Order: sequence, then structure tokens, then C-alpha cells
Amino acid sequence: MTTRRDFLKASTLASTLLFVPSFLHRLDAHALPSLRDAAGRRLVVVQLSGGNDGLNTVIPFEDDLYFKARPTLGIRPQSGIHTLDKGLGFNPAMRRLKGLYDQGHVAVLNSVGYPNPDRSHFRSMDIWQSGSGADESLTTGWLGRYLDSNCAPCTLPYNGVEVDDTLSLAMKGLQRKGLALKSPEKFHQLTQGRLLAKIGREQPGSSISEVDYLYKTLAETASSADYLYQKSKVYKSAVTYPNSEFGKSLKTTAELINSGVESRVFYVSLSGFDTHVRQQEQQARLLGDLSEGLGSFAEDLQKAGNFDDTLVLVFSEFGRRVSQNASNGTDHGTANNVLLLGGGLRRQGILNNAPNLQNLDAGDLKYQLDFRSVYATVLHDWLQADDQAILGSSFERLKGLV
Repeated sequence: MTTRRDFLKASTLASTLLFVPSFLHRLDAHALPSLRDAAGRRLVVVQLSGGNDGLNTVIPFEDDLYFKARPTLGIRPQSGIHTLDKGLGFNPAMRRLKGLYDQGHVAVLNSVGYPNPDRSHFRSMDIWQSGSGADESLTTGWLGRYLDSNCAPCTLPYNGVEVDDTLSLAMKGLQRKGLALKSPEKFHQLTQGRLLAKIGREQPGSSISEVDYLYKTLAETASSADYLYQKSKVYKSAVTYPNSEFGKSLKTTAELINSGVESRVFYVSLSGFDTHVRQQEQQARLLGDLSEGLGSFAEDLQKAGNFDDTLVLVFSEFGRRVSQNASNGTDHGTANNVLLLGGGLRRQGILNNAPNLQNLDAGDLKYQLDFRSVYATVLHDWLQADDQAILGSSFERLKGLV
């Protein structure tokens, strides 16, 4: 038998992969309804870390106040702006997203935010990932609570997958959370060590103890790793993705989806958007990566017939100040745009008014739409979940969106 000391060494690995809930909860808690079918729909969340400049992403190129606030940083139509509607256009680097927009697969929400916004990267990201208000602090994420509410007792930790080394707060529930992995192959290799494999074969005792629960966690981890690895062999993408970490993450996500992995939520990130200095080139590179990656992702899913059942939500923790700074960059701001992408969108295009650059809050955009209204819409109308229970309050949903 494995010794307790050896086991606790291995348990460090488990704690990074699966959530260990409070031991006040019994392992044999009363079962709740299993994960709802929701017509086979899945959600892919794309996080733009660092605070993407929304005004140079969805550009108000017909507004003179935009160029007045950004005399050198403002992007002019002759630079290749991809014209949308309502005096707005995509950044010149977003060619493939413009193509998807023209096909009716993209929706743009302007000035999304929340009351009393926070300009700290860490705090604002916590607010977006947890779905909390600015005046409250939650230790669980909105997607983790979705997993809790729909599949509390089930033994399918891969119902939520984050393609990364670590798991975001967004994916952590009270009783369940998703899996963090860079690739199914590497994840499987990680669980094939002699000690971990031996623990996975052993049965925990009947008592409800910390060690017993960790044995169960490790067994679930090994089982999930094997499932994802075997399923991932079903489909290997032939689509060309950007040769970047973000491109690789999207390719892995597409391969898991097209292989038939039974996951409802996927999470990927693209970082580097904290553009205080010389923003234009840096942001253009990142937005090009975003656009090319999502274009390839959509192509991959369309070829496999999975695009109509997939919704992509793109967000950043905050936008940037309206005026450029002295370093030809932008500083931390507030409200920002949110993009939705998918073959099942019922409303497409620009869904609300362009940012109001005349009515600012101390140089920052005022939010038009609470981000939790977007979450409520996705949870209730797309995933068919109880949005009020998950978000802890009622938020007006966007009618007829999905």
C-alpha cells in the first residue's frame, strides 16, 4: 500500500488540477439533477488579459471626439478600418473577424461594465470572473457555480476545461471546478507516474477524511486524463492556426470539441493588453492573433458541424482611458466592448449604441450594459441554467440574442 507520506506528496498535483471542496460536504451528498442537455450547446470564453483598448478595437471612426482625444493614437479610415455599422469599424488587424461578422456570426456589445468600476487588473478581473459586484468579494466563479448548479455530484470534472497551466477563478465552484491542461497528451503523461498511477488504482476507506477525499480526487483526475487523451485521438485538426500560444490553445479546444468531448465550458486566454506605451503595434499584433485564431477556430468547427452549437464570449477586465497618454499608449479605464461569436446567434451586428464620448465620467466611458446581463443571457438562454441562482440576483437579459 502507498504510505500516507507518499500520498501527500502526490496530492500536491491533485490540488492544482481539481478543486477540493470543503470537507463539511459529504462525498455521498444527495444527488442533484445531472447536467442538462441544453441541446448539446457549449460555451467558449476568451479572456483578453491586461485591459484591451476597446476604442481601438471597435473604432468610432465617425466621431471627431475620438480623434481629438487621440491625435496620434486614433486609427483613421484610410488605415484599413473594417467598416461595420453605426459609425464603427474593426481594427485593421481584425480581417477574419470582419469576414465572420459579414456572415452574421458576430455580435458586438459596446460599453459593457459595472457600477463603481475598479481599475486594478487583479480586482477587476476577479469581479468579471466571479460575476460579483464591485462591493463584494466571492471565492467562486460564475462558470464554476454553473457547474455546481447543474452537476454537483457527478464524477465528470472535464465538464469544464481551461486550456492553460492553471485554473482561473471563473472555473472554480464550491463543490466542483474544471480541469486545467495545456494538451490532453501532456495531461495524460502527468498522471502516468508510478506513484500517482498506484494511488489511482487503490480504493479509499469508507470514512470521510481529507486523505480519503484526495484519493478520490486523484482517481478522478487520472480517469479524466485518460478520457480526454483517448477522445482527443478521434479528431486532429487540418486547419492552419496562428503559431502562438493562443492559436495552439484554440486548436486544442477545437480538437476536443470535434472529438466529441462532453464538456460544456471551455476557457482560453490571450495576454499582453496592458498597453501604456507605444500601443498601436502591440495591440495590432494581439488583435491579429485574436482575429486569425478565432477565424481558424470557426472554420474548424464549421467543417465538423459543431459551429452552430458553440458560443464564444470575448471579454477583457476593463477598457482604457478615452484620451491617449504621453507615451502614445492608454491607461486603465472602465467600460469596454464584448464580442459574441457563433453559428447560433439570433441577433448579429452592433447590438447597442456606440460609446458616448461626449458624456464621460472623469475621462472614462460610462457603462451602458452590466456585464452580468450578458452572463445571465448566456446562462439562461444558451446553457439553459438558472441564472438568478448562479449570479445571486436578477439581471435583465438581452432578448432574442441566442
